[in-house]
Amino acid sequence: MRLIHTLMPASKWKLVVSGIGVMALLVFAGTVVYEAAKAEVAITENGRQQTVSTHKDTVEEVLKEIGIEVGVHDEISPQLDASIKNGMEIDYITAKSVYLDVDGEVKEYFTTANTVEEFLKENELEFSRWDEVSHHGEEQIQDGLNINVKQAYPVTLNDGGKEKTVWTTGGSVEELLNENEIRVHDLDRVEPSFEENVMEGTSVSIVRVKQETDEVKEPLSIQTKTEYDDSLEKGKEKVISEGKKGEVLKKYEVTYENGEEVSRELVDKEVKVESIDRVVAVGTKEPQPKRKTSPNLVTLAANQKESPKEQSSSYAETEPLNNKSSNNASKQKASGKSYQMTASAYTAACDGCSGYTATGINLKENPDRRVVAVDPNVIPLGTKVWVEGYGEAIASDTGGHIVGNRIDIHVPSKSEAYAWGKRTVEVKVVN
Repeated sequence: MRLIHTLMPASKWKLVVSGIGVMALLVFAGTVVYEAAKAEVAITENGRQQTVSTHKDTVEEVLKEIGIEVGVHDEISPQLDASIKNGMEIDYITAKSVYLDVDGEVKEYFTTANTVEEFLKENELEFSRWDEVSHHGEEQIQDGLNINVKQAYPVTLNDGGKEKTVWTTGGSVEELLNENEIRVHDLDRVEPSFEENVMEGTSVSIVRVKQETDEVKEPLSIQTKTEYDDSLEKGKEKVISEGKKGEVLKKYEVTYENGEEVSRELVDKEVKVESIDRVVAVGTKEPQPKRKTSPNLVTLAANQKESPKEQSSSYAETEPLNNKSSNNASKQKASGKSYQMTASAYTAACDGCSGYTATGINLKENPDRRVVAVDPNVIPLGTKVWVEGYGEAIASDTGGHIVGNRIDIHVPSKSEAYAWGKRTVEVKVVN
């Protein structure tokens, strides 16, 4: 400066200095004007706000100016091609990636949502209340978040006969019942078992089992007691005492399945009132023959050329013996014995049949009378017997073909006689 000052006159030096000042002033003024022409823009990036001054014309240019590259899935407001205005506010949110796994199928999403719930709504994704979602709706979205979903499927549940549909995402039968707050008692049966896994299409059945004690009063049957009466004509019966039914208290263990009785087991019984036997007297007295000559005896007498006296004698010899001691001895000998006999059947309901037994019982008047024809040498007349397939009866008749271990049972009709046919049966002497 000193050199310039030395070589240049003072007047010219003043002029130079003055020019430099004007130029500086112009530059300064231009700078001021340029800076004053910048637009003030407020930019909020992912919640963080900053203010910038810019001469850029569009939103996209401003963001690039500050190093923000807007991605396809990012959110920007206003749009990138919007013109910059002083005082403008720009909101920018960077999209985050979310991986959604639904029953093993994975899909990537990009979102600017803040929470899981907002993300699901944004993508129109709906899951039922039975589906299993790994994240709650209010959880914040983080970049790279993995959301796992197990979708529920229907299972048919029959609970005690009442069928309904429940939803599950899998697991065991026990877990399914617990999820639906279904209680199973000790006696109940569950199919499939608790340990079995529930699959789509599985049907679960609960059989509700209940046991109760049931007390029942039942009558006791009357037993018939037979007493032999030698003052009563053979074949006749007389009721001495009708008897009286007793009472027994029975306790049953009753099992119900789904409300229906399936079994009843007698566990205890107690006789409250004893029965009184019915007593029936059975006559053993042999009937006395009428003192007149029968046509047969007359014929017999004529053939033998007997005198009337001899006829009378022959008739007497043919009278049945009424020897009480001999008859009783024979019965005592037969009592308790058991025989295998050939049994046929006969009926009094036939043309020409008198209907009377050898002991004088009128079977036409008493068609339901239990009577058998026997060989008196094997089973004495008047004996009470039990015949297999027929029941208890009185030996009150004889027959020409009933010899030895043969027996003929009386039935009310021909059809029943044919139905019986001929068979081998067990015969027991009751008294």
